[in-house]
Amino acid sequence: MTNITFNNLGFNKDILKAIGDMGFEEPSKIQGEVIPVILQGFDVIGQAQTGTGKTLAFGGPIINNLNKSSDGRVSAIILTPTRELAIQINDELIRIAKYSNVSILPVYGGQSIDRQIKALKKQIDIVVGTPGRVLDLIRRRILKLSGVEFLVLDEADEMLNMGFIEDIEKIMESCNSDRQTLLFSATLPSRIKKIAKGYMKPDAKHISIIKNQMTVSSVEQYYYEIKQKDRFESLCRILDVDDPSTSIIFCKTKKGVDELVASMQARGYNVEGMHGDMSQNHRLNTLKKFKEENLDFLVATDVAARGIDVENVSHVINYDLPQDTESYVHRIGRTGRANKKGTAYTLVTSREYTVLKQIEKNTKGKIKRKEVPTIDDIFSAKYQNIVSRVKETLQDDKYKKFTHIATELDEDFSLVDVAAALISMVYEKEISYDYTENNIGSSSSYVRIFLPFGRKDKLNPKSLVNFFISSANVSKEDIGDIDILDKFTFVDISDRVAESVMKKCSGKKLCGKKVRMEFANNK
Repeated sequence: MTNITFNNLGFNKDILKAIGDMGFEEPSKIQGEVIPVILQGFDVIGQAQTGTGKTLAFGGPIINNLNKSSDGRVSAIILTPTRELAIQINDELIRIAKYSNVSILPVYGGQSIDRQIKALKKQIDIVVGTPGRVLDLIRRRILKLSGVEFLVLDEADEMLNMGFIEDIEKIMESCNSDRQTLLFSATLPSRIKKIAKGYMKPDAKHISIIKNQMTVSSVEQYYYEIKQKDRFESLCRILDVDDPSTSIIFCKTKKGVDELVASMQARGYNVEGMHGDMSQNHRLNTLKKFKEENLDFLVATDVAARGIDVENVSHVINYDLPQDTESYVHRIGRTGRANKKGTAYTLVTSREYTVLKQIEKNTKGKIKRKEVPTIDDIFSAKYQNIVSRVKETLQDDKYKKFTHIATELDEDFSLVDVAAALISMVYEKEISYDYTENNIGSSSSYVRIFLPFGRKDKLNPKSLVNFFISSANVSKEDIGDIDILDKFTFVDISDRVAESVMKKCSGKKLCGKKVRMEFANNK
């Protein structure tokens, strides 16, 4: 992949401009190999893990080559196993299509079908959806796929595991037979191979990205769930409490690096940035200062950080989530070197949480949750630090030249008050941010619960929410995403009330059956 850029892959200027805005400096492995093949019009079987940049790998070429239908028919359909992934793909496609005149609509269960029907009656070019909802819209004759140019099956093996294969085959039979089919899957079980053989062109290209063993055993990994508006303040709080000696902070874009460096410098941090738009001399000088420990913090993009080889980096902080799992591993591998322990922190919003869990799965590591520090936490950390420094100073005779000043102050003030005033001055100087709220951390964390009921049992989101409220005495705010499938359902419940919900709802009747619930795995 060395020296390959997005400019080499064949995209038009609108797509390249959008990718530039997204901040991606070079393609991931799957993007570099798959994009040119899709742009040439071949069917593709792409075998790669989740978290490798697949959405851009298929979304970029589709938006690049899409011919808008003159009669209002959908031109591309993307099938994905879960509501969360449908939303995630939709959001990414919107960014890729920023300068292209393309309309995109996500459709999935748990959201009003009437609203989706209304949207589909307008000109929609790309539909991203879960198989159950897509098939429902086809049966209602609202979603017509006879003009489809592109069909994407994303996470095909996961859709097989969730029992969607029959639905997928019915959807594929509704599509234009001359379409371009793109199938992405981490594994290729026999049923998926059968679909590929039966529904894809004979000259389909099979592109497999070999999965490297991605582990980082010497690095303690943590994440902070934050609100987007509090991202910078959350970083300041973490740095004020941890007081790391040498840290690399990663941003996704070059613009993000510049903005974060400016904000940190304004708060008094000893920090500089590195990214691809800076001259080679500038980057070398910055790296030299960092290696010689004349900089406390280095803010960088993934590409700019490739040449960084510094042994004493105590912390790596993902200010933004990386594009893929491989980038995450490369980032946090900058700490924990030379048999030393390292610490990696990642800031995520609730919407980014599922991506982080997929990274955790791919790396076979454990990324533990930490709470964003409160003002009380910051005060306690700074207090311990100041007391420790005072004790060290008292062991040295150098402070005694100021004894006469202390004696003068003793005539007018209590020396306890004088000491407190001096500590206050040190504390205010060390605090980097004008904190007002004690706690800004995201208070809602959810766990996923599985129920063996679904659409075939006539379950709907409203009846499920009412069941939880009446049976477990919880509020609507305690209930997160609901994914209702044909035979079973997943629902996110606030971890504060999850155990209570399990206890109070189990054994009660829902849809005419006794409720059996269990905690779901990460999927």
